[in-house]
Amino acid sequence: MTREEIAERLADTGYVADQDLATALLLMAMLGRPLLLEGAAGVGKTAVATALAAVHDTRLIRLQCYEGLDQASALYEWNYQRQLLAIKTREAGASEGAEEIEEALFSERYLLERPLLAAIREARPPVLLIDEIDRADEAFEAFLLELLSDFQVSIPELGTIRARSIPRVVLTSNGTRELSDALRRRCLYHFIDYPSVDREVAILRARLPALGIDLAGQAARLVAALRKEQLRKVPGVAESLDWVAALLGLGVRDLGDAPEMLYETLACLLKTQEDHARIDRVAFSRLIAKVA
Repeated sequence: MTREEIAERLADTGYVADQDLATALLLMAMLGRPLLLEGAAGVGKTAVATALAAVHDTRLIRLQCYEGLDQASALYEWNYQRQLLAIKTREAGASEGAEEIEEALFSERYLLERPLLAAIREARPPVLLIDEIDRADEAFEAFLLELLSDFQVSIPELGTIRARSIPRVVLTSNGTRELSDALRRRCLYHFIDYPSVDREVAILRARLPALGIDLAGQAARLVAALRKEQLRKVPGVAESLDWVAALLGLGVRDLGDAPEMLYETLACLLKTQEDHARIDRVAFSRLIAKVA
C-alpha cells in the first residue's frame, strides 16, 4: 500500500491526512514500529488511531493514561469479588484441598484483562492506542517500553503470555512533560499541527457533508484567525467541527448574516472565561469582517 492509498483510505473514514502523516503510517506498517504522535490538544491525534482501526477493519483498544496509572490498571487484575464468592462457596462443600482451590481461583476465569493484555491476546492485530502517555509517570513509561519491546507479559499465577499478534501501536502526547529518549528511540515520530485553512475546509466537509464550500471556507478562516489571538485554550479541530455543526443546526449559511447570534455560538470554540473576555463582541465583529 502506497502513502497515497493510505491517505485515500483514511479519507474514506472521514480523516483527512497530509502526506507526511500518510508516510509515517506507511513506515509504521513497513517497520512494525510504534508511532508517537505529538501536538496540541484537539489537533486529531487520537482520531488517527480510530481511523487506522477503521482502515484495517480491526479492533481499537485504548489505554487512557493519567497520573498514577500503574501496571495493574493497564495490564490485568484479578476479580477479587468473584474469587471471594468462590472461596465462600467452596468452604461450604470443603471437598477440595488448599492447592486445588488456589489453582482454580487463579485461572483465566477470574482474570480481568486490561488494555495492554487484551491487545496482545487478540488473534487479529488490533490498533492499540496509548493516549496521552505524557500524563503517566516515568516508571510506567519504562514498563511500557519493555512490553512494547517483547510483546509478552509474565503473570506469576499463569506464566508467560506471549502475543498472539503484534498490535499496531499509536502513542499520543500533548507535551505536558518530556518523554524519555528510550521511548522516542523505540518509536517513529510525527508532529500534528493545526491544519491549514484548505485542509480544515476538507476536514469540515468530510465530516459534515451538508456543509457548503463557502461557509466551510469562512468558518476555517475564522478559526484560523482565532488561533492567532493568543488564547489560553486554542480551539482545535474538534471545536471547529462542533461549531460548524451548530451553525448548520441554526440554519446559518453565511457568517455575515447574523453576527449577534453567531457571537453566542462561541461557546463551541472558546473554553475559558479569559478567552471569552479577550474575544468580546467588538473583537469578534472585527474577525467576522475579515472572513465573511
